[in-house]
Amino acid sequence: MSRPARVVSSGPGTAVCTAGRTAERPGRGRTPMDEHLVSLLKPHSFEAEQYRTLRHVLERRHRLELLSLVAVTSAGVGDGKTTTSLNLAGALAQASESRVLAVDADLRKPSVAPKLGLNGAAAPGLAEAILDPSLDLEGVARRVEGHNLSVVTAGRCPDSPYELLKSPRLAELMEQARRRYDYVVIDTPPVLAFPDCRLMEKWIDGFLLVVAAHRTPRKLVEESLGVMEPSKLLGLVLNDDDRPLSGYYGYYGHYYSSRGAGGA
Repeated sequence: MSRPARVVSSGPGTAVCTAGRTAERPGRGRTPMDEHLVSLLKPHSFEAEQYRTLRHVLERRHRLELLSLVAVTSAGVGDGKTTTSLNLAGALAQASESRVLAVDADLRKPSVAPKLGLNGAAAPGLAEAILDPSLDLEGVARRVEGHNLSVVTAGRCPDSPYELLKSPRLAELMEQARRRYDYVVIDTPPVLAFPDCRLMEKWIDGFLLVVAAHRTPRKLVEESLGVMEPSKLLGLVLNDDDRPLSGYYGYYGHYYSSRGAGGA
């Protein structure tokens, strides 16, 4: 099991019915969920508790600012953005009254379906919904059985993801998501490698930037922050941190700190 993620900073002013066509879960003959999806597989574990810290940040922003659409990106490849996206969505979905949707908007290298143990090619996803106006969000959302969570997979990878994500149709789908769900967590490509994340910026309420501890170069983090809209940066998520935790019950340390968070 990898080490839990931590929120290490937040932007200014930050305290940092599910829809779907079919119910699916890994079973006999299916690929199991990725073991790092602790919010779904081990919701009472210490690792899952770290993602509930992220959940608390978003719930507060949701109440104060009606924040609903949150994109998760990273400075580089392999920093853990998809794992963070799904664990955050899983933590939010632990509230039975919340409607939560996870969306795979990484049309270049989709990872949400494999991590959930779903066959991404078995049903239409985001790409098909953008290309086919007859498909609404309800038509491509899939319920993750046993969890208060729906997911829109990436679908068939297009030849030109950039052109697809530029489409006004994506704005329509994001507006549908805003109306039908309390929280929408969107997994996007790394912010520096591709312009996709910045294409979607105008439709997103806020971004979380995932940084891999002891791996992501500081220069990449600085460059990533330089191309993102500062007012939409919700915070940085430090992934795979190996610093010892101490304090409360010998386990809970100061895993969340926020500049301007107001003690949230």
